[in-house]
Amino acid sequence: MQGCLKFGLFNFKHIPRSPTLEDNTMPDYHVLPAQRLTGAVRVTRPVPPKSVTLTSPALDVMTDLRHIHAAVIELHMTMESANTYMIQRGIRSLLVLDQDQALNGLITATDILGEKPLRFIQERRMKHNEILVSDIMTPLDRLEAIPIEEIHHARVGDVIASLLDTGRQHTLVMENDADGKPAVCGIFSLTQIEKQLGTSIPSTEVAKTFTEIETTLMH
Repeated sequence: MQGCLKFGLFNFKHIPRSPTLEDNTMPDYHVLPAQRLTGAVRVTRPVPPKSVTLTSPALDVMTDLRHIHAAVIELHMTMESANTYMIQRGIRSLLVLDQDQALNGLITATDILGEKPLRFIQERRMKHNEILVSDIMTPLDRLEAIPIEEIHHARVGDVIASLLDTGRQHTLVMENDADGKPAVCGIFSLTQIEKQLGTSIPSTEVAKTFTEIETTLMH
């Protein structure tokens, strides 16, 4: 029998072994050419997000967690550590996970720098550095998320209208994972949208806000 070794009543099939570095036999691979570095050499930076208009696809301003690692923090971490992490990453929100890596809430720069900490200190008689992420985050049962199917045909203006309607700076996007369970797959940030629009978005009446934005973009 070809490809087998026979010993008594047993047949042992020969299975070819993949080459390893120890074999020192890698005929299908070759050394890549390299150049010596001299003079002034720069380090490439990520391409900045592209500019958008109110009618641009909503996906253009979504932080897609299917391609970018989510910025997360655990429940038991301190509020100050969350603030430091946001500053280091240049972001304004963190998804809050429990010990099982399940979503428990969202903490934002507004939560940390707003009135929540002071109110918590007064109510609980505790120090600023003792406040935990879980103390001031927005819990899961108070969060809302937009289905990814809605985002596929939505515009930037639709996202802004949704954010202003809820009075929030961030909103989540959901999809069903491979097991059919809900999973956060994206985040919209009003600050990020402002950067890509090239103008600020006043927290005023929606209709008035769009008029102001459109007027600004035309000049």
